[in-house]
Amino acid sequence: MKESPRYLMENEEEIERLEKKTDIRIVHEQALWAGIQPGMRVADIGCGSGITTRALYDLVQPGGEAVGVDMSEDRLAFARSKYGRPGVTFECQDALAPLNGMGLFDFIWVRFFLEYHRSRAFDIVQNLARITKPGGIVCLVDLDYNCLSHFSMPERLATALQGVMRKLEQEADFDPHVGIKLYSFLYDLGFEEIDAMLASHHLIFGQLKDVDAFNWTKKIEVAGQGSGYAFSEYSGGYAEFAEEFHAFFSDPRRFTYTPLIACRGRKPLNKEV
Repeated sequence: MKESPRYLMENEEEIERLEKKTDIRIVHEQALWAGIQPGMRVADIGCGSGITTRALYDLVQPGGEAVGVDMSEDRLAFARSKYGRPGVTFECQDALAPLNGMGLFDFIWVRFFLEYHRSRAFDIVQNLARITKPGGIVCLVDLDYNCLSHFSMPERLATALQGVMRKLEQEADFDPHVGIKLYSFLYDLGFEEIDAMLASHHLIFGQLKDVDAFNWTKKIEVAGQGSGYAFSEYSGGYAEFAEEFHAFFSDPRRFTYTPLIACRGRKPLNKEV
């Protein structure tokens, strides 16, 4: 079996980043669009700090259950302490492998997870289809052209940022374009009633908000510096790149956006997928 890659954003402040950047209102809107209902048994794949698991639990009341799934024992310990309660549980499982022993689910939620597994994304969705009840829903939510749409970014900064993303694709199995592939995953698995939604995720202009400053600072520090990219555009290497990025990103004239694509589909009642 192929070894699971190290999580790209692994760092000591990742729990804080996940907590700060998650907008519960938007999670609720997306899950309701996908068809979540009271009484459902829900799996939250790549649950991280557990904040989305609790948000999904609230939507399946009364009578529902939410199970958060992640590979990080540290993040799961945090999730259990902050969000655990009867009906909200957390499992340490590798979604790149068959998820045995968890039973079947009415609704499976996969948000900002497949982007970290470019070469295995379809395999993951296929594994999740196997633990979806006939008639159950799988909802995939991810980004397209992730972190790459900025105006007006200096040319060498844009070149370096694109180089970082190519390096992450090649060596960290990251996929900045996974959003556009989500529909095909469900289609190829024979799901029915497939629907798609396009919205903005990052939409940043004017005065920089604290949550965006923190989120993007960690992206540059952890993923950018850890990518292995040489930053040959800068005589000062990564440090000079980071300084120029922060100056650009803090400028209220800057405009940044990233498209979010959500796809949902229903597992056929009488067909293996």
